[in-house]
Amino acid sequence: MSTDDTEIRPAVVLLHAFPLDSRMWDAVRAPLEARFTVITPDQRGLGARPLGTAPVPSLDVVAADVLAQIEALGLERVVLGGISMGGYVAMALLRQAPELVEKLVLVDTKAVADNHQQRAGRLAMAERVEAEGTGWLADAVLDGLLGASTHAKRPDAVRATRSLIDAQSAEGVAWAQRAMAARPDSTDVLRDLDVPTLIVVGEQDKLTPPTAAQEMFDLLPDAELVLVPGCGHLPPIERPAEFAGVLLDWLT
Repeated sequence: MSTDDTEIRPAVVLLHAFPLDSRMWDAVRAPLEARFTVITPDQRGLGARPLGTAPVPSLDVVAADVLAQIEALGLERVVLGGISMGGYVAMALLRQAPELVEKLVLVDTKAVADNHQQRAGRLAMAERVEAEGTGWLADAVLDGLLGASTHAKRPDAVRATRSLIDAQSAEGVAWAQRAMAARPDSTDVLRDLDVPTLIVVGEQDKLTPPTAAQEMFDLLPDAELVLVPGCGHLPPIERPAEFAGVLLDWLT
């Protein structure tokens, strides 16, 4: 991707889920790149991006990283999309620089902050991966990440997801969990939003189910809600052709 490309074609920024990295978009990259410049950053500590000397865990830090990359490319407006944790980052970026977002895509995510039990679970996972590494992590989270149909019928998607989880560093996983546990409620961000928004949710998503998507839809003045059948929390991996088609139809 060159700066010239971003000047010719609209830019779509896609933010990945936890505990994965930007490779989760690989199965939908080609059809999107036929029409758009696609930018898929790794969150610090995950994928190819080292955690480095990270400040106190906060998704505001991650949003600032994304904002810096967008500005470095000279982009004035982008389509901003995020799945799961990436959706939380997208909402954090909207608090920092709403003027950059031309359209918004929220996939299998939610606007509300974690409750006490959810925060405690995130912090417990952070402590365990620091103590034991991530060898146990895929077995702990795969059931929730992927839909029942995917587990039963799409072994390639299960293997791909497991491989991405196994590739993540313990320090990156722990930092991300603490950052998500500390995130604020973003209901007000969506209620005040004045850009077209696409909400996509897997029919079988157990982590942020269709009811959470409906709650976001009800907040937004200009939104479309799409349910992906036979799919859990990760449509770009579980049902890539369907997901790419939904996104392209809406964008074009």
